[in-house]
Amino acid sequence: MVIIYTSPGCASCRKAKQWLKENQIEFVEKNIFTTLLNKDEIKYILSRSENGTEDIISVRSKAYKALDKNIDEYSTNELVDLIQKNPSILRRPIMISKQSFVVGYDDDEITTMMTPSMRSKFDEVCESSCNESCPNYPLCGSVREPGQLVLSSEEKVQAEV
Repeated sequence: MVIIYTSPGCASCRKAKQWLKENQIEFVEKNIFTTLLNKDEIKYILSRSENGTEDIISVRSKAYKALDKNIDEYSTNELVDLIQKNPSILRRPIMISKQSFVVGYDDDEITTMMTPSMRSKFDEVCESSCNESCPNYPLCGSVREPGQLVLSSEEKVQAEV
């Protein structure tokens, strides 16, 4: 189960929801403007953010630009109050599952929302279709076998750059 924090008119939010639907991942949507985020919820979001406010605060938002002091100078309680009163300061979408925390929409990063069983199904497809008849096998397929990566001299030069 994924909780996705969204806002109306957010293209990245629409893309993220579409991706979740297409991949049959259950989610609960919380519109940050129509659903008041409670303090514990905001603290939880902050606790899941690896880089603190840097990951979740939109520095382009009007609320951020109107701040009277640096965001890093806010205490946790002040920051929670700020977010609760100005939800537009949050980057969107914010997606949270047991194992993942993703802010914004990125084609690669959103795949972390897949469950381990979903990933294993994709791995099975890759394993069955990845063989020496594929033109990309020397570069990507052999990576599956430790020590077997075969690069041409031209590829070696590009890899070193």
